[in-house]
Amino acid sequence: QMCEKFTVCQNSMEMLLRNNLNLPKVTEEDGDFLTFLSFQDKCLRKISSGLYTFQTYLKYIQETFISEKQNVESLCYSTEHLARTIRRMVINPEEVIIPDAATQESLHTKLKSTKAWTEKITIHLILRDFTSFMEKTVRAVRYLKNTRSFSV
Repeated sequence: QMCEKFTVCQNSMEMLLRNNLNLPKVTEEDGDFLTFLSFQDKCLRKISSGLYTFQTYLKYIQETFISEKQNVESLCYSTEHLARTIRRMVINPEEVIIPDAATQESLHTKLKSTKAWTEKITIHLILRDFTSFMEKTVRAVRYLKNTRSFSV
C-alpha cells in the first residue's frame, strides 16, 4: 500500500541512503535453523527483545500513518502480545531486553524529528524490516513447535 499510495518503492535510492534506523533483526548469529536446538533460548530472547523494541517504531507509525491507524493499532497490540508470549518461553525471562522509558522516549523524539518528506520513507523502512523480522520469527516458532512440546 505504501508503494502505491506514496510512490515509495523498495529500490528507491533515497530510501536506501536514509536507512539509519537501527531496527531489530534476527541474524545467523542468533542461531541458524539447522542447529536451532542449541540456540533456541538465545533466539527466543532475541525475538522477544526485538518485538519489544519494534513497539516504539510501530507507535510512531500509528501516530503518523493516520489513514491506517486502526490497522496499526491492531498490529501494535498483536506485537506486544507476541513479545510477552515468547518472553514467557525463555528459560530466564529477565534476560529479555525491554527498552526502558527513557530509551523509548529518545527514539520516539528522533523519529518525530524526521522531515515530512522522509516520513513516508521511514514508515516504509520500518514496515519492511518488521515484515522481515516477523518472517524469521514465524519460521523459528514453527521449527520450535515441531521440535519441542509447547503451544503458542
